[in-house]
Amino acid sequence: MMTKYQDYKSNSYGYRCPEFQSTDGGKDVVVLGCSHTYAEGLEEHEGWVGQLSAKNYQTTLRWWNLAYPGASGDFMVRVLYGTEKVLYPKIIICCWPVQSRRERLDEHPKFLYSNSTELKIENKWTDKNNFLKNIFFIEKFAERMDAKIFHCFAEETYNLQNKNCYTKTTLKNCWPEWDKHHLSGAKREHITEFNFARDGVHYGVEHHRVFANNLYNVFGSKLK
Repeated sequence: MMTKYQDYKSNSYGYRCPEFQSTDGGKDVVVLGCSHTYAEGLEEHEGWVGQLSAKNYQTTLRWWNLAYPGASGDFMVRVLYGTEKVLYPKIIICCWPVQSRRERLDEHPKFLYSNSTELKIENKWTDKNNFLKNIFFIEKFAERMDAKIFHCFAEETYNLQNKNCYTKTTLKNCWPEWDKHHLSGAKREHITEFNFARDGVHYGVEHHRVFANNLYNVFGSKLK
């Protein structure tokens, strides 16, 4: 996949990970999300998935980033169910985009965003319930596969009744870091410049670095 900003190395299915292959002798970690998880505008190792996987360097884990630019929760569910007899995931990490996104299955699948005319009859309740429907399908898949599942969010947080749901920060608001406490180690650096990826649109390396650290601090001991 090519953009004017950089060349993205992807497998033959368009995902930013190696070609799918036999997975004997280890555990597969499947990561789902949108362009933020895909790390658009960044090198693969600069994205939060690359940074988190580098912290979990156990050779028994194989990381598969199945995020895709523009993806919705609908698309994430469809991709996950397609992995069942290909990757056999034992760990699933979902970085959810905003609830308003949908996938329309017409002659060709079409991604719908909050400003798409096809969504003019949707509202906050249909958005929420469509999101909860996708959570249900993801959770049921994980249950059937006896897989661990972890939830986090790219831009907006939503409360889930799941102990492995990180809501303290999103990728969007995790940087600049600012501690509310007044201890000597509090982070108080005054930052005025935005941190963007090289496309000038998506969040930059600092966001991904802090987000990966946050997820590792919360979930790291369970990612094995």
